Amino acid sequence: MIHILLVSSDKDFFIDLASNMEKNVNLNISRAESGGNALSMISVNNFELVVTDESLSDMTGLKFVEKLVLTNPMINCAAVSSLSSKDFHAASEGLGILMQLPPRPDKIHAENLLQHLNKILNITS
Repeated sequence: MIHILLVSSDKDFFIDLASNMEKNVNLNISRAESGGNALSMISVNNFELVVTDESLSDMTGLKFVEKLVLTNPMINCAAVSSLSSKDFHAASEGLGILMQLPPRPDKIHAENLLQHLNKILNITS
């Protein structure tokens, strides 16, 4: 079972991404409404993937990832960002982000993200 945490202050933000991911029977999706809440959940639960919105109620998505890496440097993370690929790379360098997602990730993004995650999990298992 793959455990995924979706982090967004907007409860409907990841609705398309989650609905497409939930078609996979080997997934368990949890949600957090803030970076602080997500960090608390991560400290007591094992997640194979964390996906963060660009802007959370208590910090930016990239600031959350910085804190996440300090808590668990080996966790797989994807981040929503409206930055260009080049600017996103510069802003997130050193954070080990698995994938940049567009502002409204959909079915194709869900499939690509799960494909990347499965490759990593197969290598590290």
